[in-house]
Order: sequence, then structure tokens, then C-alpha cells
Amino acid sequence: MLNATNTITHCMVVDDEPMARDVIRRYVEHMPSLLLVAEFSNAIEASVFLQSNHVDIIFLDILMPELNGTDFVRSLCNTAKIIFTSAHKEYAQEGFELDVADYLLKPIRFERFLRAVNKALQSKNIPIQNIIPLSHESKPSDSFIYLRVDRKMVRVLLGDILYVESDKDYVKIVTVQGTITTRQTIASVEAMLFDSDFVRIHRSFIVSLKKIISFTNDTVEIGKNELPIGKLYRNKFLQSQGA
Repeated sequence: MLNATNTITHCMVVDDEPMARDVIRRYVEHMPSLLLVAEFSNAIEASVFLQSNHVDIIFLDILMPELNGTDFVRSLCNTAKIIFTSAHKEYAQEGFELDVADYLLKPIRFERFLRAVNKALQSKNIPIQNIIPLSHESKPSDSFIYLRVDRKMVRVLLGDILYVESDKDYVKIVTVQGTITTRQTIASVEAMLFDSDFVRIHRSFIVSLKKIISFTNDTVEIGKNELPIGKLYRNKFLQSQGA
């Protein structure tokens, strides 16, 4: 089981493009819970490494010489979660048929990378017999994300979040238990949340649709707070409410 305070997730990147490996390496370095233990330019060397080493997440390109990414996945006998990284979206369906954690299209944004990592972490933390397919209408009440708070990675249940507020270089996640402050952008937090449960109502606010008490064309009442609706976000919010 994962522990938000002391578990390090071991990662590996397999990609024949040096620049692509550089991007993943930089992104991993921004997350204290991740450790890049190996990187390879081809899947054959990666396969040899895995015979005597354990990793939790593999960032894997698809189109590579000698052995492509999908064939490499089919050959694996370990429990590593796979996150495909590819410039070709036409392979996405095949990727998900292999039960990968996520499929990232290059160029990869950091916010999208964060979301993929959280999906992989979550799937490794849930006993396989309890995994149920997620739909837009129904999601498990224990779905969560990890947020960096000081030097720890803290687990936050999505069902507990009231709203998210941007505050200069920090983001406040206001939950039913209290407020969690993390040093990152509101865009990175937005990328980690399920789109059907949360909506951006302002450049500084994201709200949980399930926690809304009332709303007007200009404000949303949530918890004990009244939050503004920005003009650029009004239409999308009203559509989410069927208004």
C-alpha cells in the first residue's frame, strides 16, 4: 500500500528520443515522491533491466526500433503501471486495450503528466478485486489525488473537496475537514481532477459540482462562501448546471 509520507515510487522511462527522456526526467524531479531509477533508448535493454530490478511506473514510447512499446508491454510479467508517451494518437485505443494507466500525447504538458501519475498511483493503491470502471456518471467515493505539502505527499479525497482557490504562488484546497495549501499552479491541480466532478468558474476558483448550494449568473454559494463567476467561465458553468 502507498503511504503519502514516506513511499518513493520507482519510475523508468523508455524512449528512443533523448529530448523526450529529458522532459520526463525534469518532470519527475519536480515530484519528491517519484524517483527515476533508469532510462533506456530501447525496450530490449529495459526488458533486461526489469529481470533483476523492480519499478512501479514505466513511461513508455510506442514507436521504437527493434521492439515497439505495445509488444514490450505484452512481454512484461511484472506489476508496473504503464504510461504510454507518444506523438501518435492513433495508437491510443490499442494502448488502453493493454490496460495501461494513461496515454500521454507529445508534447507533454506538466499538468497532464501530473494527472497521469496520480491515476497510476491510485490504481496501484486499490486492491485489484475492488477496481470498477469509472464512468462520467459514477465514480468511487474514495477516489483521491496526491498533493505536495511541505516535504510530504498528502492524499486528498476528491469527495471531500469543496473548492480550489489560487493564491499567488500557492493553491488552497478547501475541504470539509479544513484547508490544504500547496505550492503549485491552479492549472496543475485542475488537470488532476475529474472533469465531470469539478468545474473552473474563475481564473482563481475551481468548485466541486456536488458541493454547490446555490448559484446566480455571477456567484456560486459553496460551504459558507460565495465565490465569483468569471465572464470567461460563465457559459461552461451554466451549461454544467443545465441552465
